[in-house]
Amino acid sequence: MSAASVTAADRSVLPFFLSSFIWNFALGMTYPLVPLYANHLGMSGLGIGTLVALPVLVQISFNLIGGAYTDQMGGRSLMLAAFVLTTGAGSVFFFAAGFWLLLLAQLLMVMSRAMYWPASWSLGSELPGGRGLQMGRLNAINNAGQIAGMTGAGFCLLWFGFGPSFLVLAAMGALAFALGRRLPEKQNNPERKQRRLFSGYAQLLRLRVIPYAVMCAYISALPFSLSFSFYPILLAEYGYTADATGAMLALRAIGSAVAGLFIARYLDFSAKLAVPLSCAIATSVSVGLIASAREPWMIGLLMLSVGLASGVITLFFQMLISEISSIDNRGSALALGGLGWGLSHFSTPLVMGYLKDHIGLLPAFYILGGFAFIWGLCLIPMHRWAFAQQSTHTKDQA
Repeated sequence: MSAASVTAADRSVLPFFLSSFIWNFALGMTYPLVPLYANHLGMSGLGIGTLVALPVLVQISFNLIGGAYTDQMGGRSLMLAAFVLTTGAGSVFFFAAGFWLLLLAQLLMVMSRAMYWPASWSLGSELPGGRGLQMGRLNAINNAGQIAGMTGAGFCLLWFGFGPSFLVLAAMGALAFALGRRLPEKQNNPERKQRRLFSGYAQLLRLRVIPYAVMCAYISALPFSLSFSFYPILLAEYGYTADATGAMLALRAIGSAVAGLFIARYLDFSAKLAVPLSCAIATSVSVGLIASAREPWMIGLLMLSVGLASGVITLFFQMLISEISSIDNRGSALALGGLGWGLSHFSTPLVMGYLKDHIGLLPAFYILGGFAFIWGLCLIPMHRWAFAQQSTHTKDQA
Protein backbone atom coordinates (compact mmCIF):
# COMPACT_ATOMS: atom_id res chain seq x y z
CA MET A 1 0.00 0.00 0.00
CA SER A 2 1.36 3.40 -0.99
CA ALA A 3 2.05 6.23 1.42
CA ALA A 4 -0.62 8.31 -0.27
CA SER A 5 -3.29 5.66 0.26
CA VAL A 6 -2.30 5.21 3.90
CA THR A 7 -2.58 8.97 4.42
CA ALA A 8 -6.00 9.01 2.78
CA ALA A 9 -7.16 6.16 4.98
CA ASP A 10 -5.91 7.94 8.09
CA ARG A 11 -7.74 11.11 7.06
CA SER A 12 -11.00 9.18 6.74
CA VAL A 13 -10.59 7.27 10.01
CA LEU A 14 -9.33 10.10 12.23
CA PRO A 15 -12.46 12.32 12.12
CA PHE A 16 -14.60 9.23 12.69
CA PHE A 17 -12.74 8.28 15.85
CA LEU A 18 -12.41 11.87 17.09
CA SER A 19 -16.09 12.68 16.62
CA SER A 20 -16.98 9.37 18.30
CA PHE A 21 -14.80 10.26 21.28
CA ILE A 22 -16.35 13.73 21.65
CA TRP A 23 -19.93 12.47 21.35
CA ASN A 24 -19.26 9.80 23.96
CA PHE A 25 -17.76 12.50 26.19
CA ALA A 26 -21.16 14.21 26.07
CA LEU A 27 -22.95 10.91 26.65
CA GLY A 28 -20.72 10.16 29.63
CA MET A 29 -21.57 13.52 31.14
CA THR A 30 -25.26 12.62 31.18
CA TYR A 31 -24.66 9.50 33.29
CA PRO A 32 -24.04 11.28 36.60
CA LEU A 33 -25.62 14.65 35.72
CA VAL A 34 -29.16 13.57 34.84
CA PRO A 35 -29.98 11.30 37.82
CA LEU A 36 -28.15 13.55 40.28
CA TYR A 37 -29.99 16.61 38.96
CA ALA A 38 -33.34 14.79 39.18
CA ASN A 39 -32.45 13.70 42.70
CA HIS A 40 -31.46 17.31 43.48
CA LEU A 41 -34.92 18.43 42.34
CA GLY A 42 -36.48 16.01 44.83
CA MET A 43 -37.91 13.43 42.45
CA SER A 44 -38.87 9.99 43.76
CA GLY A 45 -37.11 6.79 42.74
CA LEU A 46 -39.95 5.89 40.39
CA GLY A 47 -39.91 9.42 38.98
CA ILE A 48 -36.19 9.17 38.23
CA GLY A 49 -36.68 5.71 36.74
CA THR A 50 -39.50 7.02 34.54
CA LEU A 51 -37.41 10.01 33.45
CA VAL A 52 -34.63 7.67 32.33
CA ALA A 53 -36.74 4.81 30.95
CA LEU A 54 -39.76 6.40 29.27
CA PRO A 55 -37.81 8.08 26.44
CA VAL A 56 -36.25 4.70 25.61
CA LEU A 57 -39.56 3.70 23.99
CA VAL A 58 -38.77 6.42 21.45
CA GLN A 59 -35.18 5.19 21.24
CA ILE A 60 -36.27 1.66 20.33
CA SER A 61 -38.35 2.97 17.42
CA PHE A 62 -35.67 5.37 16.22
CA ASN A 63 -33.05 2.65 16.58
CA LEU A 64 -34.85 0.57 13.94
CA ILE A 65 -35.40 3.61 11.73
CA GLY A 66 -31.76 4.60 12.14
CA GLY A 67 -30.56 1.13 11.18
CA ALA A 68 -32.66 1.14 8.02
CA TYR A 69 -31.54 4.65 7.04
CA THR A 70 -27.91 3.65 7.68
CA ASP A 71 -28.26 0.96 5.01
CA GLN A 72 -29.88 3.42 2.59
CA MET A 73 -27.93 6.63 3.23
CA GLY A 74 -24.77 5.57 5.03
CA GLY A 75 -23.72 6.13 8.62
CA ARG A 76 -22.35 9.67 8.14
CA SER A 77 -25.74 11.39 7.87
CA LEU A 78 -27.12 9.56 10.90
CA MET A 79 -24.05 10.38 13.01
CA LEU A 80 -24.32 14.09 12.14
CA ALA A 81 -28.00 14.06 13.11
CA ALA A 82 -27.06 12.41 16.42
CA PHE A 83 -24.55 15.18 17.15
CA VAL A 84 -27.14 17.91 16.46
CA LEU A 85 -29.64 16.23 18.80
CA THR A 86 -27.01 16.07 21.56
CA THR A 87 -26.43 19.81 21.26
CA GLY A 88 -30.16 20.38 21.55
CA ALA A 89 -30.44 18.06 24.55
CA GLY A 90 -27.70 19.91 26.44
CA SER A 91 -29.40 23.23 25.76
CA VAL A 92 -32.77 21.98 27.04
CA PHE A 93 -31.11 20.49 30.14
CA PHE A 94 -29.69 23.94 30.88
CA PHE A 95 -33.17 25.51 31.04
CA ALA A 96 -34.95 22.54 32.66
CA ALA A 97 -36.25 23.06 36.19
CA GLY A 98 -38.90 20.35 36.35
CA PHE A 99 -39.94 16.94 35.09
CA TRP A 100 -41.34 17.84 31.67
CA LEU A 101 -38.38 19.81 30.33
CA LEU A 102 -36.06 17.15 31.70
CA LEU A 103 -38.15 14.56 29.87
CA LEU A 104 -37.87 16.56 26.64
CA ALA A 105 -34.10 16.76 27.00
CA GLN A 106 -33.96 13.04 27.66
CA LEU A 107 -36.04 12.40 24.54
CA LEU A 108 -33.55 14.35 22.45
CA MET A 109 -30.65 12.47 24.01
CA VAL A 110 -32.10 9.00 23.50
CA MET A 111 -32.94 9.87 19.88
CA SER A 112 -29.29 10.83 19.51
CA ARG A 113 -28.21 7.51 20.99
CA ALA A 114 -30.62 5.61 18.74
CA MET A 115 -29.06 7.17 15.64
CA TYR A 116 -25.44 7.09 16.75
CA TRP A 117 -25.07 3.41 17.69
CA PRO A 118 -26.19 1.63 14.49
CA ALA A 119 -24.49 4.28 12.35
CA SER A 120 -21.14 4.11 14.16
CA TRP A 121 -21.18 0.30 14.43
CA SER A 122 -21.90 0.00 10.72
CA LEU A 123 -19.13 2.46 9.80
CA GLY A 124 -16.74 0.75 12.20
CA SER A 125 -17.37 -2.68 10.67
CA GLU A 126 -16.37 -1.28 7.26
CA LEU A 127 -13.08 0.32 8.33
CA PRO A 128 -9.90 -0.99 6.66
CA GLY A 129 -8.13 -3.66 8.67
CA GLY A 130 -9.43 -6.58 10.67
CA ARG A 131 -13.07 -6.19 11.67
CA GLY A 132 -12.52 -7.44 15.21
CA LEU A 133 -9.55 -5.12 15.68
CA GLN A 134 -11.36 -2.04 14.38
CA MET A 135 -14.57 -2.74 16.30
CA GLY A 136 -12.48 -3.24 19.41
CA ARG A 137 -10.80 0.12 18.81
CA LEU A 138 -14.17 1.80 18.26
CA ASN A 139 -15.57 0.35 21.48
CA ALA A 140 -12.43 1.40 23.34
CA ILE A 141 -12.67 4.96 21.99
CA ASN A 142 -16.39 5.10 22.85
CA ASN A 143 -15.60 4.03 26.39
CA ALA A 144 -12.62 6.38 26.65
CA GLY A 145 -14.93 9.26 25.74
CA GLN A 146 -17.41 8.18 28.39
CA ILE A 147 -14.61 7.91 30.94
CA ALA A 148 -13.55 11.48 30.23
CA GLY A 149 -17.18 12.64 30.20
CA MET A 150 -18.12 11.05 33.52
CA THR A 151 -14.98 12.31 35.21
CA GLY A 152 -15.33 15.75 33.64
CA ALA A 153 -18.98 15.97 34.68
CA GLY A 154 -18.04 15.26 38.27
CA PHE A 155 -15.48 18.06 38.36
CA CYS A 156 -17.72 20.49 36.42
CA LEU A 157 -20.53 19.81 38.87
CA LEU A 158 -18.25 20.27 41.85
CA TRP A 159 -16.77 23.54 40.60
CA PHE A 160 -19.55 25.20 38.58
CA GLY A 161 -22.88 23.48 39.27
CA PHE A 162 -25.49 21.88 37.03
CA GLY A 163 -26.17 24.75 34.60
CA PRO A 164 -22.62 25.25 33.25
CA SER A 165 -22.13 21.48 33.16
CA PHE A 166 -25.08 21.12 30.79
CA LEU A 167 -23.67 23.92 28.62
CA VAL A 168 -20.43 21.95 28.31
CA LEU A 169 -22.50 18.94 27.25
CA ALA A 170 -24.15 21.00 24.48
CA ALA A 171 -20.75 22.32 23.36
CA MET A 172 -19.43 18.76 23.02
CA GLY A 173 -22.29 17.91 20.69
CA ALA A 174 -21.46 20.94 18.51
CA LEU A 175 -17.76 20.01 18.44
CA ALA A 176 -18.60 16.44 17.44
CA PHE A 177 -20.72 17.81 14.57
CA ALA A 178 -17.85 20.01 13.34
CA LEU A 179 -15.51 17.00 13.34
CA GLY A 180 -18.11 14.66 11.88
CA ARG A 181 -18.62 16.84 8.81
CA ARG A 182 -15.17 15.70 7.69
CA LEU A 183 -16.35 12.10 7.43
CA PRO A 184 -16.35 10.87 3.81
CA GLU A 185 -19.67 10.69 2.00
CA LYS A 186 -21.13 7.27 1.23
CA GLN A 187 -20.12 6.07 -2.24
CA ASN A 188 -23.11 5.01 -4.32
CA ASN A 189 -22.87 1.52 -5.78
CA PRO A 190 -24.49 1.55 -9.27
CA GLU A 191 -24.94 -2.24 -9.16
CA ARG A 192 -26.89 -2.14 -5.93
CA LYS A 193 -30.63 -2.63 -6.34
CA GLN A 194 -32.92 -0.10 -4.72
CA ARG A 195 -35.26 -1.54 -2.10
CA ARG A 196 -37.86 -0.42 0.35
CA LEU A 197 -36.60 1.20 3.54
CA PHE A 198 -37.47 -1.59 6.00
CA SER A 199 -37.24 -4.57 3.66
CA GLY A 200 -33.99 -5.78 5.22
CA TYR A 201 -35.73 -6.54 8.52
CA ALA A 202 -38.02 -9.18 6.97
CA GLN A 203 -35.06 -11.35 6.00
CA LEU A 204 -33.12 -10.77 9.20
CA LEU A 205 -36.04 -11.64 11.50
CA ARG A 206 -36.08 -15.17 10.06
CA LEU A 207 -32.63 -15.82 11.54
CA ARG A 208 -32.64 -17.54 14.93
CA VAL A 209 -29.31 -15.92 15.77
CA ILE A 210 -30.95 -12.47 16.01
CA PRO A 211 -32.95 -13.19 19.24
CA TYR A 212 -29.84 -14.78 20.75
CA ALA A 213 -27.83 -11.65 19.89
CA VAL A 214 -30.57 -9.48 21.43
CA MET A 215 -30.28 -11.45 24.69
CA CYS A 216 -26.50 -10.94 24.68
CA ALA A 217 -26.97 -7.22 23.97
CA TYR A 218 -29.43 -6.92 26.86
CA ILE A 219 -26.99 -8.22 29.45
CA SER A 220 -24.14 -6.20 27.93
CA ALA A 221 -26.21 -3.01 28.34
CA LEU A 222 -27.19 -3.63 31.96
CA PRO A 223 -24.16 -1.76 33.42
CA PHE A 224 -24.86 1.08 30.95
CA SER A 225 -28.45 1.30 32.17
CA LEU A 226 -27.31 1.49 35.78
CA SER A 227 -24.60 4.05 34.99
CA PHE A 228 -27.10 6.68 33.87
CA SER A 229 -29.75 5.81 36.47
CA PHE A 230 -29.03 4.25 39.87
CA TYR A 231 -25.27 3.76 40.12
CA PRO A 232 -24.81 7.53 40.76
CA ILE A 233 -27.63 7.55 43.32
CA LEU A 234 -26.18 4.51 45.10
CA LEU A 235 -22.78 6.20 45.36
CA ALA A 236 -24.41 9.42 46.55
CA GLU A 237 -26.20 7.48 49.30
CA TYR A 238 -22.84 6.02 50.29
CA GLY A 239 -21.71 9.63 50.84
CA TYR A 240 -19.35 10.06 47.88
CA THR A 241 -18.98 13.50 46.29
CA ALA A 242 -19.83 14.25 42.67
CA ASP A 243 -16.21 14.08 41.48
CA ALA A 244 -15.63 10.77 43.29
CA THR A 245 -18.86 9.39 41.82
CA GLY A 246 -17.77 10.37 38.31
CA ALA A 247 -14.38 8.76 38.81
CA MET A 248 -15.90 5.49 40.07
CA LEU A 249 -18.39 5.37 37.20
CA ALA A 250 -15.48 5.93 34.84
CA LEU A 251 -13.91 2.67 36.03
CA ARG A 252 -16.74 0.76 34.36
CA ALA A 253 -15.90 2.40 31.06
CA ILE A 254 -12.18 1.79 31.66
CA GLY A 255 -12.94 -1.93 32.00
CA SER A 256 -14.89 -1.89 28.73
CA ALA A 257 -12.09 0.01 26.98
CA VAL A 258 -9.50 -2.52 28.18
CA ALA A 259 -11.77 -5.31 26.94
CA GLY A 260 -12.00 -3.73 23.50
CA LEU A 261 -8.29 -2.99 23.12
CA PHE A 262 -6.55 -5.93 24.74
CA ILE A 263 -8.66 -8.83 26.00
CA ALA A 264 -10.92 -9.19 22.97
CA ARG A 265 -8.13 -10.03 20.54
CA TYR A 266 -7.31 -13.21 22.49
CA LEU A 267 -10.88 -14.55 22.61
CA ASP A 268 -12.70 -16.75 20.12
CA PHE A 269 -15.78 -14.81 19.03
CA SER A 270 -17.19 -17.54 16.85
CA ALA A 271 -20.58 -19.02 17.75
CA LYS A 272 -19.51 -20.21 21.21
CA LEU A 273 -21.41 -20.14 24.46
CA ALA A 274 -18.53 -19.77 26.90
CA VAL A 275 -17.82 -16.09 26.20
CA PRO A 276 -21.34 -14.62 26.64
CA LEU A 277 -22.24 -17.01 29.48
CA SER A 278 -19.14 -16.18 31.55
CA CYS A 279 -19.62 -12.46 30.90
CA ALA A 280 -23.29 -12.62 31.94
CA ILE A 281 -22.43 -14.39 35.19
CA ALA A 282 -19.61 -11.93 35.94
CA THR A 283 -22.01 -9.04 35.32
CA SER A 284 -24.66 -10.46 37.65
CA VAL A 285 -22.15 -11.02 40.45
CA SER A 286 -20.70 -7.53 40.13
CA VAL A 287 -24.14 -5.88 40.10
CA GLY A 288 -25.31 -7.82 43.14
CA LEU A 289 -22.16 -7.39 45.22
CA ILE A 290 -21.93 -3.62 44.81
CA ALA A 291 -24.82 -3.32 47.28
CA SER A 292 -22.51 -4.81 49.92
CA ALA A 293 -19.48 -2.67 49.06
CA ARG A 294 -18.56 0.50 50.91
CA GLU A 295 -14.81 0.96 50.48
CA PRO A 296 -13.66 2.82 47.37
CA TRP A 297 -11.30 0.03 46.30
CA MET A 298 -14.09 -2.55 46.47
CA ILE A 299 -16.52 -0.38 44.49
CA GLY A 300 -13.79 0.39 41.97
CA LEU A 301 -12.95 -3.30 41.55
CA LEU A 302 -16.59 -4.20 40.96
CA MET A 303 -17.02 -1.35 38.48
CA LEU A 304 -13.90 -2.45 36.62
CA SER A 305 -15.08 -6.07 36.58
CA VAL A 306 -18.54 -5.27 35.27
CA GLY A 307 -16.96 -3.04 32.63
CA LEU A 308 -14.66 -5.84 31.45
CA ALA A 309 -17.54 -8.30 31.23
CA SER A 310 -19.91 -5.93 29.45
CA GLY A 311 -17.15 -4.81 27.06
CA VAL A 312 -16.36 -8.37 25.96
CA ILE A 313 -19.99 -9.41 25.48
CA THR A 314 -20.73 -6.16 23.60
CA LEU A 315 -17.98 -6.95 21.10
CA PHE A 316 -19.25 -10.54 20.95
CA PHE A 317 -22.74 -9.61 19.79
CA GLN A 318 -21.37 -6.98 17.38
CA MET A 319 -19.06 -9.54 15.78
CA LEU A 320 -21.79 -12.16 15.70
CA ILE A 321 -24.20 -9.84 13.87
CA SER A 322 -21.50 -8.57 11.52
CA GLU A 323 -20.74 -12.17 10.50
CA ILE A 324 -24.34 -13.05 9.65
CA SER A 325 -25.10 -9.81 7.77
CA SER A 326 -23.91 -8.19 4.55
CA ILE A 327 -22.86 -4.61 3.89
CA ASP A 328 -26.32 -3.92 2.43
CA ASN A 329 -28.22 -4.87 5.60
CA ARG A 330 -25.64 -4.52 8.36
CA GLY A 331 -27.12 -1.31 9.75
CA SER A 332 -30.50 -3.00 10.07
CA ALA A 333 -28.94 -6.11 11.63
CA LEU A 334 -27.01 -4.09 14.20
CA ALA A 335 -30.14 -2.08 14.98
CA LEU A 336 -32.02 -5.33 15.67
CA GLY A 337 -29.24 -6.51 17.96
CA GLY A 338 -29.27 -3.10 19.60
CA LEU A 339 -32.88 -3.70 20.65
CA GLY A 340 -31.37 -5.52 23.60
CA TRP A 341 -29.77 -2.24 24.67
CA GLY A 342 -33.06 -0.41 24.32
CA LEU A 343 -34.95 -3.02 26.32
CA SER A 344 -32.35 -2.85 29.08
CA HIS A 345 -32.40 0.96 29.15
CA PHE A 346 -36.20 0.85 29.41
CA SER A 347 -36.73 -1.95 31.94
CA THR A 348 -33.77 -1.55 34.30
CA PRO A 349 -34.42 2.04 35.51
CA LEU A 350 -38.16 1.42 35.88
CA VAL A 351 -37.72 -1.79 37.87
CA MET A 352 -34.95 -0.30 40.00
CA GLY A 353 -37.02 2.83 40.68
CA TYR A 354 -40.03 0.77 41.75
CA LEU A 355 -37.92 -1.49 43.97
CA LYS A 356 -36.10 1.49 45.51
CA ASP A 357 -39.38 3.09 46.55
CA HIS A 358 -40.87 -0.12 47.98
CA ILE A 359 -38.01 -2.19 49.45
CA GLY A 360 -34.96 0.11 49.36
CA LEU A 361 -32.03 0.71 47.00
CA LEU A 362 -29.66 -1.98 48.33
CA PRO A 363 -32.18 -4.87 48.08
CA ALA A 364 -32.99 -3.64 44.57
CA PHE A 365 -29.40 -4.23 43.51
CA TYR A 366 -29.45 -7.73 45.05
CA ILE A 367 -32.61 -8.59 43.12
CA LEU A 368 -31.24 -7.18 39.87
CA GLY A 369 -28.05 -9.21 40.28
CA GLY A 370 -30.12 -12.38 40.77
CA PHE A 371 -32.20 -11.57 37.69
CA ALA A 372 -29.05 -11.05 35.61
CA PHE A 373 -27.74 -14.44 36.77
CA ILE A 374 -30.94 -16.19 35.66
CA TRP A 375 -30.82 -14.31 32.36
CA GLY A 376 -27.30 -15.59 31.82
CA LEU A 377 -28.36 -19.18 32.43
CA CYS A 378 -31.15 -18.74 29.87
CA LEU A 379 -28.46 -18.17 27.26
CA ILE A 380 -27.68 -21.91 27.39
CA PRO A 381 -30.96 -23.20 25.86
CA MET A 382 -31.19 -20.11 23.65
CA HIS A 383 -27.75 -20.85 22.19
CA ARG A 384 -28.73 -24.45 21.43
CA TRP A 385 -31.90 -23.30 19.66
CA ALA A 386 -30.18 -20.49 17.73
CA PHE A 387 -27.44 -22.69 16.30
CA ALA A 388 -29.33 -25.99 15.96
CA GLN A 389 -29.95 -25.48 12.23
CA GLN A 390 -26.31 -24.56 11.64
CA SER A 391 -25.09 -27.70 13.44
CA THR A 392 -27.48 -29.90 11.46
CA HIS A 393 -26.32 -28.35 8.20
CA THR A 394 -22.69 -28.95 9.11
CA LYS A 395 -23.33 -32.64 9.91
CA ASP A 396 -25.19 -33.11 6.61
CA GLN A 397 -22.22 -31.71 4.70
CA ALA A 398 -19.86 -34.07 6.54
